[in-house]
Amino acid sequence: MAATRNSNPDDTFYKTADAFFAANSKVGLTYDDITLATLYSEILPRNTHLDTTLAEGLHLNIPAISADMDTVTESRMAIAMALNGGLGLIHYNMPERDQLSQVSRVKYHVQGLIQDPIKVAPDQLIGDVLTMIEEKRFGFSTFPVVDAKGKLVGLLSGHVVKPRYAAKKVFEALTPRKQVHTITKKELGKDPIARADKFFTEHLGIHKLLVVDDEDHLHGLITMSDVERITLERKAQFKPARDAQFRLICGAAVSATRNAFGELDRGRILSHVESLVERGVDVVAVSTAHGHSKGVGDTVKVLRDAFPKLPIIAGNVTSAAGVEYLADCGANAIKVGQGPGSICTTRIVAGVGIPQMTALYVCSRAAAKKKVSLLADGGITKSGDIVKALTLAQAVICGGMFAGCTEAPGEALEIGGKLYKQYRGMGSIAAMKAGSAARYGHEKADATRKMAAEGIEALKESVGTVDRVLAQLIGGIQSGMGYLGAASFEQLRQKARYIRVSPAGQREAAPHDVVELKTGN
Repeated sequence: MAATRNSNPDDTFYKTADAFFAANSKVGLTYDDITLATLYSEILPRNTHLDTTLAEGLHLNIPAISADMDTVTESRMAIAMALNGGLGLIHYNMPERDQLSQVSRVKYHVQGLIQDPIKVAPDQLIGDVLTMIEEKRFGFSTFPVVDAKGKLVGLLSGHVVKPRYAAKKVFEALTPRKQVHTITKKELGKDPIARADKFFTEHLGIHKLLVVDDEDHLHGLITMSDVERITLERKAQFKPARDAQFRLICGAAVSATRNAFGELDRGRILSHVESLVERGVDVVAVSTAHGHSKGVGDTVKVLRDAFPKLPIIAGNVTSAAGVEYLADCGANAIKVGQGPGSICTTRIVAGVGIPQMTALYVCSRAAAKKKVSLLADGGITKSGDIVKALTLAQAVICGGMFAGCTEAPGEALEIGGKLYKQYRGMGSIAAMKAGSAARYGHEKADATRKMAAEGIEALKESVGTVDRVLAQLIGGIQSGMGYLGAASFEQLRQKARYIRVSPAGQREAAPHDVVELKTGN
C-alpha cells in the first residue's frame, strides 16, 4: 500500500516494541539481530539518570548486577559492584556458613557507624592483641577497651600495640576514659554521618569517635576516614548503592534445597535465609536454570510468607506464563534468560531456550501486568546490548563481562604472555560437583553418575578492575540514551523503536576493512 501524504516514513520502518515483536513473532531475536533507531534529542549523555528500582527497598544507582556464579561473584566483586552503584549476587556454591561470611564482608565494608566494633579487655596482654590482629588479619590496630559489663574504660591506640610492649597489660597502655572523645546515641540524630563530620571538623587531630549510651556502654565507633569516604560519595555522579544504615547493598543466591526424601527442605531454607537477613542481606535470589517449576515457586512462597518485606529475585524463565507464576508466588524481580550465556550449553544439550530480545519482550508484557521487575540475565557482550535490554528490562545481570576482572574469584593464569581467569558455567560438571547440581535439577551425588552438563569450563582474558569495566559500560549506556533523547530508563522504554538487522548489517556495525591498531577499550 502506498504511503499516505501525511505518513512518516520512520513509522513504516522503525517500530515500537509491540508492533515490531508482533511482526517478528515467528522468529527468535537476540541483541545482534536488532538495532535501535535514533531520535531527536536535547539530552547529553552526561545528564542521563541510570538509577533503577527493582523492588520496594531495593534501589540501584546503575542497572548492573554481577551474576551469582562461583567464578564471578564473591565478596570482593559484590563490594566493587556496590561501590559503583550496582549489585553483586553472591553465589551459593559454597558452605552456607561461608556465604554468610561473604555477605558480612560486604555489609561491613567501609562502614559509617561500626555498630559492633572489635573490643579488648583491660586485663588482656598486648601480645594477645597482636596475635588476634595477625590471626584475624585486621587492617587496624586501635581498639575500644571495655569492662565485663560493656562499659567504656578507654582506648587502646595503635601506637602502643607493638611487639616491644607485648608483656604489658592493656590497662597499662590505654588512653583513659576521661581523655577519650565520645558522643551519645541520642546526639547522633537521624544523620549520624553529618553529625560525625561536624565533630571531626571541630576537633582537630581526632580520627575516631566512640558512641555510648547514657550509662556509658559502648554502642559503636565512627572513623574519620569512613565519614570522608561517604561524604565524597554523596557528591559523586554515580553514588555507591547503600542501605538505610549506609552499608553497601548485597544480594545472595539460594537454591530450592531438597532433603533425602526429595521434598523441599523448608526448614533448612528458612534457617539459612533468616541468617542472611540477620547479616543484613538486601535481596535473596532463588536461582535455578528452570524457574517456572514447582520447586522454585514453593521456595519463593515459603520465603515470602516468612519475610514479607524481603525483596526476592527468582528465575530463570523465558515465558510470560513463567513471569506470572513467579510473581504470583511472591517474587519482586524475575530473571529472564535460558541458555544465552557464553559458557551455557542448555540450548544445545536440552534443545530449549529463547533468544534474549524475544524472551525479554514476551516476559515484559506479563511483568508490566504483574508490576514486577525484569532482569535480563546472560548474553551481554557489549554496552550496546545493555541499552537494547533496558528498553524492556529494569536491569541486566552479567557473568562473562565481569569474569575477567581482578575482583572475580580465582587466581590469574599467564598463558602466552597474557593473563586469564577461569570462567565456568554453573551447569558444568566441575561446578555441579562443587555444589550447583540442584540448580539444574540434579542432586550433588548425581555428579558421580551419568548426567548431561549444561555448561562448559573456559578462560576469560583479564580485563582489569570492575571500576574500569563499568566505566566503559556506563559510558555506552549513557551514549545510547543520548541518541534516543532519553533522560531516564522510563523514557528509554517509551521511546525505543526497533528494526531488524541483516547479517551484512551486523558486519557493517563492527569495525571492518581496516587493520585495527587499538581496540575501543
